[in-house]
Amino acid sequence: MKPAHHATLAAHARTRSELDFSDRRDFDDAQRGFIATLPDAHIERDSGGVAWSQRPYGFLRGDAPDTVNPSLWRMAQLNGTHGLFEVTTRIYQVRGFSLANVTFIEGDIGIIVIDPLQFTEHARAALALYRAHRGNRPVSAVVYTHSHRDHYGGVRGVIGPDDLARGVPVWAPHGFTEASFSESMLAGVPMRRRAMFQFGWGLPPGPMAHVDSGLGKTVGGGQDGFIAPTHLVREPLERHLIDGVEVVFQLTPGTEAPADMNLHFPGLRALNLAENACHTMHNLCPLRGAKTRDALAWSKYLDEALDSFVPQADVLVVQHHWPVWNTPSQPRRIAEYVAGQRDMYRYLHDQTLRLMSHGLTPTEIAAELMLPSALSSQWFARGYYGAVTHNVQAIYAHYLGPFEGNPAQLDRLPPVSAAGKYVQYMGGAEAVLVRAQTDFDAGEFRWVVEVLNQVVFADPENLPARRLCADAMEQMGYQAESATWRNAYLLGARELRASGDDAGKPVNLPISPDVLAILPLDSFLDYLAIRLNGPRAQTLRVRIDWLLEDPTEPQAQRITLSNGTLCHRPGRHATRADVVVHCTRQELATISSGRTALAAALDNGSLRTEGDLGAFRALVEALDEFNPMFNVIEP
Repeated sequence: MKPAHHATLAAHARTRSELDFSDRRDFDDAQRGFIATLPDAHIERDSGGVAWSQRPYGFLRGDAPDTVNPSLWRMAQLNGTHGLFEVTTRIYQVRGFSLANVTFIEGDIGIIVIDPLQFTEHARAALALYRAHRGNRPVSAVVYTHSHRDHYGGVRGVIGPDDLARGVPVWAPHGFTEASFSESMLAGVPMRRRAMFQFGWGLPPGPMAHVDSGLGKTVGGGQDGFIAPTHLVREPLERHLIDGVEVVFQLTPGTEAPADMNLHFPGLRALNLAENACHTMHNLCPLRGAKTRDALAWSKYLDEALDSFVPQADVLVVQHHWPVWNTPSQPRRIAEYVAGQRDMYRYLHDQTLRLMSHGLTPTEIAAELMLPSALSSQWFARGYYGAVTHNVQAIYAHYLGPFEGNPAQLDRLPPVSAAGKYVQYMGGAEAVLVRAQTDFDAGEFRWVVEVLNQVVFADPENLPARRLCADAMEQMGYQAESATWRNAYLLGARELRASGDDAGKPVNLPISPDVLAILPLDSFLDYLAIRLNGPRAQTLRVRIDWLLEDPTEPQAQRITLSNGTLCHRPGRHATRADVVVHCTRQELATISSGRTALAAALDNGSLRTEGDLGAFRALVEALDEFNPMFNVIEP
């Protein structure tokens, strides 16, 4: 780790001059209603070790150091606030015990739990803290606001089999389970590797490393679970009475998640905008990757909420960060906040489309597009989790895809081949390094990273290039206001300076056993299909009947393997299958880890087959195993 460059110090000085750091309203709001907490929000794993702790972030005091953007430092301090808070009558939150918040609504009989955090240990500790100060109320309902794991993975920490047996409902937006499966399974391997950069997994907490993740500290660890919704919200607006509390659900698909919704509590004069209006510009496509989000729809849903719900709300609750209240001196504060969030996403959308229509590319649009000063000066519109540059690219891709229209981009050389040519044309690696050092000294870090990335891809063993590229990435991390950009740059620098296993370990986020326990057979086969090595399997022709022997819901799928593709449809076919496979839920969970487990199940006989075993084994041998630590910053 290196100290801050003079160009970084100058960038920080500009940030201090442009923003009003004397505005402490967010700090007051973050502390409002504080009741109690656990020391350092320290939570142990059931299996041993730490599930979550704010203890390593004790350094977040005083003014920002030279190695952290002052605006991000401010957000990191705010996200260090933790404990149980009274939001308003009958509404409580536990914040800072996980990446997200859990909200408790006191009903007539028990409590409605909104978004039970990411891991069982987090949720259990939050519920215990609530009960220690509000009484041992039973859980009367659970609500998932959207289909991201940090909002549902801890559900086993708040309800269990006994609660489900007594009929505790679990509410979610339509499409919730399908969206959860799609993200955690089909794109799970690359998404987890890329999430290392987004959240800074592997970076130690400290002023020269990890300070925040924009929405909270980081993901943490522990046991996660999944309980399928029992009640789905299907209509754009639905009104229900849950444990004596009137709830109006507003579906918002395609905003922060494919399955998403807001909640209004008319009787409590409270509005919950889930993750659609947090105290940051959000990602329209996160660095970890996801289906692009619809900025126009996002803005319109916020506009609907502004018109329909905000006039009947005295407090705005969100599932990250802290609430916003109307006050006697600021009776329209919630309206101004929601309108600002609405306008931010609409401005990004409309101005990107305007400049697209002038023929500008995403890089050119990002260089030109700036939020109006009345918005950019608001703390809630700063890019702690998203960023204008990245959001422009997401909007462009949402409409036009990744191709920018220039035929020169149609058939580019792969990175390694192109890098070799670039370095050759630039006069060789030594010449590039001399020029790059001059640019580094001048603070031209973006260009240094761009050119030295070519040298690293042309020759990954070029240590001077790796080190100087890492130094430039590090300075870009120090300068970044976006926590996710800072994390990505600093982890990139770390991996450039490291080698092999020293680069870090991926956070283990396997498919939850709860997911596997209810996984539809067709979803498992979709997961199997993306592991099929098409070139290796292109000559195989096999028809398989796969039977899932589930006592509550037996399932059958006819699989057709041809031309390197694995297609399937429900039921058995009149045409005789080459192979029939029988498995139970437990066996399905075992073989879901990949080819090795599937082959072992064949060898030990736990997976029962009839017919041409050789054909089925050929299919198994054509499946890929994935390396969760594939290279990103080098070939």
